[in-house]
Amino acid sequence: MKQVVLKTFVNQGLETSLSLSDQVKTLSQDFATRAAVHDKDGSFPFENFTALHQAGLLGLTIPRDLGGQDLGLASICQVIEGIACGDASTALVLNMHYLQHAKANRSRSWHPEVYKKVCREAIANSALINAARVEPELGTPARGGLPATTAQKTAQGWLLSGHKQYTTGSPILRYFVVWAKKTEDEPQVGNFLVPRDLPGVQIVETWDHLGMRATGSHDLILENVLIPDEYALDIRPVSIKSPPDPMTAVWNSLTLSALYLGVATAARDWLIEYLGDRTPSNLGTPLASLSRFQTAVGEIEALLYANRILIYNLAQELDKSESAPNVELQAQAVKYLSTTNSIRAVEIGLQLIGNPGLTRKNPLERHYRDVLCSRIHTPQNDVICQSLGKAALDM
Repeated sequence: MKQVVLKTFVNQGLETSLSLSDQVKTLSQDFATRAAVHDKDGSFPFENFTALHQAGLLGLTIPRDLGGQDLGLASICQVIEGIACGDASTALVLNMHYLQHAKANRSRSWHPEVYKKVCREAIANSALINAARVEPELGTPARGGLPATTAQKTAQGWLLSGHKQYTTGSPILRYFVVWAKKTEDEPQVGNFLVPRDLPGVQIVETWDHLGMRATGSHDLILENVLIPDEYALDIRPVSIKSPPDPMTAVWNSLTLSALYLGVATAARDWLIEYLGDRTPSNLGTPLASLSRFQTAVGEIEALLYANRILIYNLAQELDKSESAPNVELQAQAVKYLSTTNSIRAVEIGLQLIGNPGLTRKNPLERHYRDVLCSRIHTPQNDVICQSLGKAALDM
């Protein structure tokens, strides 16, 4: 990990200057002590984001001239992997924040003063941001279709109304990037920046899923929310597709791959400790001494090693140059392979130890529920494989 020394990390009243890798390790260990409680209750880990803010980790994808670190893809993947080892839900919310800032940093559609304001608030006041795109009727926008959420132009600004689902981090987000359509004869769509403290913004607590239970991915309801003109980020007719930015999709695929690698690594770490401690009375020696268990752990190690090679080789290559051909397809292939490997790695551990692996007091069952969520994120496996197949067949 790139050795960046951020502002001092506050730990029990003591201030110390730590490298980024040391900060991530310290935070991850702390987050792990509360992860099971937040998972069980479905509660949001606000204290984790206070710690991330104090450590200066909310500005890693913000430009340096606005107070951030403007780190590259490989470093961000390592941060997300490290945080996910401690608490996957915290890592997912943080990752979405990073992705929105990385995308905005590359974009030319934001009003300059609005962009500066959002960046400075993130650093000074831990103001987090994420997109709000999925809707009850539409489903995921990646599958096509237009949003039902509307944006009406008025003399005072834009008036937004609609219903969004799965808004990850909603309990703590300061800003929502809302995908909506204009109320005009010619269909136009765009993204609109919505601060959470405006009249008409409501969070309905609906998130109660199998995994990633502490992400607070609740519903966002907008009822005639008035935003300034300059908070319209990118509006264009449906017939004119926005210019593709392959690096936005690449960052999404690789950082999510790193996140679920972190989950699988945490599962592996717990399994190794369990096998070293568990000594059945009929055996008289730890399970770790048996060849069957050694072989299974070896398979896990191979899967995780492959993930690291896949993720970080491509991330480091892109940090040097973004001009690699078919880079988006490469990143999608990495996501498909690495998340499949991560799921398999955790499943091997479950099969190896049986009932203890599915007992709620042990973290392995939580890691399994969390790692399964890797299949849900865009792009999903069928889309990835179809894209790869069409490219191979030149279709």
